[in-house]
Amino acid sequence: MKPDISSRKDIKQIMTKFYDFLLADKTMMPFFEEIVQENQLEHHLEIITDFWNDILFDTNDYQQNVMQKHLQKNAFIHFKKEHFTSWVSYFFKTIDASFTGENSEKMKARAQSIATVMQLKMNLFQDKK
Repeated sequence: MKPDISSRKDIKQIMTKFYDFLLADKTMMPFFEEIVQENQLEHHLEIITDFWNDILFDTNDYQQNVMQKHLQKNAFIHFKKEHFTSWVSYFFKTIDASFTGENSEKMKARAQSIATVMQLKMNLFQDKK
């Protein structure tokens, strides 16, 4: 049986594998090119690990505004519903490959919720007639 997510180390493992999927996907890579080109991937992974650590374990390490960061990125590279579908799919796949349990389900539920809110804020649910 797979263990549940129980530490920041587990979250970092998830983020590292998750980004392996994202960076290998040609439709997702443009969102991360600047981070990779500036050799900031490891720093970025630490920041998002802090974000998820706060969510799962009620820490207070993440000091940025996740929504604002994505809205700023959207001004240069437009997010589409398909990007969020891929993001959620890779996220779930990564978690499910190594973990199961209450924290695993909580992390997936929060990821789905965050993706939905971001799409709403970016007006991606509007009817495009």
